[in-house]
Amino acid sequence: MSILVYIEHAEGKVKKTSLEAVSFANALSAKTGEGEVVALALGAIDASELASIGKAGAVKVLHASDARLNDGVISAHASAVAQAFQSVGAKTLVLAKSSLGDAVASRLAVKLNAGLVSNVVELPNTTSGYVVKRSIYTGKAFAETTVTTENKILAVKKNAVDLKTDGADAAVESISINLSDADFASKITSTERATGEILLPEADIVVSGGRGMKGPENWGMLEDMAKVLGAATGCSKPVSDIGWRPHHEHVGQTGVKVAPTLYVAVGISGAIQHLAGVNSSKCIVVINKDPEAPFFKAADYGIVGDAFEVVPKLTEALKAEL
Repeated sequence: MSILVYIEHAEGKVKKTSLEAVSFANALSAKTGEGEVVALALGAIDASELASIGKAGAVKVLHASDARLNDGVISAHASAVAQAFQSVGAKTLVLAKSSLGDAVASRLAVKLNAGLVSNVVELPNTTSGYVVKRSIYTGKAFAETTVTTENKILAVKKNAVDLKTDGADAAVESISINLSDADFASKITSTERATGEILLPEADIVVSGGRGMKGPENWGMLEDMAKVLGAATGCSKPVSDIGWRPHHEHVGQTGVKVAPTLYVAVGISGAIQHLAGVNSSKCIVVINKDPEAPFFKAADYGIVGDAFEVVPKLTEALKAEL
């Protein structure tokens, strides 16, 4: 028996959220004795990158290199994962909560007759049944869900678990997957990817700006800070609406929801819709000249001051320290 982990990758690299899912599965295996952790990767990716998944806790990585899986067609991925799940004799599937993961997991719940819990934030409590804690209401509350099915699917929330990095490289094995034309009944005709050195959904640190930046011409100082921190840049909804920044940088309830280790908000008042997209951040730093800005109530650290004075000085201080 094994725990299977569905791996997502982009541009030749395994996503950090998938590595977190592997570490979660490793801890789950140690707790429940469900057997070894086996990862599954679909599509083109280098074997050495796959082997490094072992450092997060996988013993073995199965690789289905069928080129048709490169595009991330949801029904095809669901069929491939279902076959691998049955092949390794798994009873539990672990994956990262993401747009692709959500779509694949929902189909797998039907295919595998499995109970699905999303936004998982802790290892299950197995003292009396199988109870899983998950985040609800955009991170404002938690719910405990009891899973009674034999097969289980757990979608782990980003940054909910510590990433293990001290394991050894995993063995990489090819796996044969039988896919029919029906699995590719839908086709992805084009893909528009967000640009930037660090993509917002995967970023461990995010630097965001609001209307307090006064105009798009002033974003350079936020980009300078982001570069020093190795961060992605984001913005509030009004900023993207008026065209100062691209829409894929919009952070909030109707934009990208982020859960970085550090979120720096500059010149953002802190409307409830924005807070809903960032309240899973581990640490929030707010810079605003208005001491009454609502964002300060959600901040771990706050600086009351003019962003055009504070940010350059803070960036220089960071350069000296990092």
